[in-house]
Amino acid sequence: MPGLLGSLVLVVVATLVIWKGSGYFEQAAERLSKHYGLPVAVHGAIVVAIGSSFPEISSIVISTVVHGEFSLGVGAIVGSAIFNLLVIPALSALSSEELEATRDLIHKDAQFYVISVLVLFITFALGATYVPGGTNRAAILTPPLALLSLATYGIYVFLHQQDASEHVADDSLDVRPAREWGALVVGLLVITVGVEGIVRAALSLGAIFDTPSFLWGLTVIAAGTSLPDAFVSVRAAQNDDSVTSLTNVLGSNTFNLLVAIPVGVLLAGSATINFLAAIPTMGFLAFATLVFIVFTRTHLELTNREAYGFLGLYGLFLLWMILESMGVIETVQGI
Repeated sequence: MPGLLGSLVLVVVATLVIWKGSGYFEQAAERLSKHYGLPVAVHGAIVVAIGSSFPEISSIVISTVVHGEFSLGVGAIVGSAIFNLLVIPALSALSSEELEATRDLIHKDAQFYVISVLVLFITFALGATYVPGGTNRAAILTPPLALLSLATYGIYVFLHQQDASEHVADDSLDVRPAREWGALVVGLLVITVGVEGIVRAALSLGAIFDTPSFLWGLTVIAAGTSLPDAFVSVRAAQNDDSVTSLTNVLGSNTFNLLVAIPVGVLLAGSATINFLAAIPTMGFLAFATLVFIVFTRTHLELTNREAYGFLGLYGLFLLWMILESMGVIETVQGI
């Protein structure tokens, strides 16, 4: 394990690698979406969201399969969802003249995201209460429970497919599909390398400070793997494309909760999560979700004042996690 300085340097380098890979992916995904004539909402909620979520799904796969640390991957997913909801919209609003929401975004994407949070919580609860051997400290996630979440995501994709089938495409962009698909794959591979680096750094930091891996997943890995989402949403907002900016956040979170975590479970055969630690952090995620919906629904715009409120709330979350790790407070059992 590298020392503290080496771990911090690894975090920075790995983050830059993820940023570079996300740039390749973003450009290729945008060109392919225009080439195939996909609606803007589908581009943001499905294509961009899945691609920019690749760091998160890589984190849980690498954490589970390579390092045997499923909790680290779950912490990264939940922490990334909180980061996406609070930090990315705030940065998008502050970097653009006006970040507008739509009723369709609130009534469909946001509400389905609420369902995804609920489904994940129910999955954890079932693993703690109905799976043999499960307890409040050890929720055992099995393949059948993972399939519940995957089936829910299938419904989400179906709803967007229905919208796409009714869409009349503008003139498609003339590109070389094979070349763009190649660039997209290269971007994903570069992202995977960066994620492996940041996972190793998080494990090292956990060993140095003698803290659970779940904590470092919630903070370090979550922020690092959320960078592609941040770059995509901020650039979209700067180009006056508020729909893509916000649907990317919601679509990415929906994919992370309903697909990334179940994939880790399926790869591992079964996985165990500390339910006592998951309850309060999932509760904060639910609260952040409600704040996001209320603020974006108000006048269908996210103002600069509201953006600063988002950043302040995320700062409180980080302070909470730091105080927990230092043992100053003990509101989260198991951390």
